[in-house]
Amino acid sequence: MADNNEEQQLMQAMGLITNAGNAKSLAMEAIHAAHSDNFDAAQAKIDEANHALVEAHNMQTKMLTAEANGHHTQLTLLTVHSQDHLMTAITFIDLAQELISVYKKLVATKKI
Repeated sequence: MADNNEEQQLMQAMGLITNAGNAKSLAMEAIHAAHSDNFDAAQAKIDEANHALVEAHNMQTKMLTAEANGHHTQLTLLTVHSQDHLMTAITFIDLAQELISVYKKLVATKKI
């Protein structure tokens, strides 16, 4: 049976994975909306993705703060996986924003 500290670390890692995964999924939805020339929906999805990313960052900050205060996190595959999800989500949102910009330029070019 896990002690309270291990359970808390598990919950933080799962929170990080969930929020980062949601951010990535929302960024993909933004790309699909832009592909359909629905740029208002694309921006709304990017805004939602960024909100989920903030929640993921908050979980990471809790983990880092605990570590800085001497409450060392046991490094597990789940912890590494959670950090991987966060970094992937950040990159994915950045690329989604670039793709949306490209789609906007393509639409503008077609209207000329």
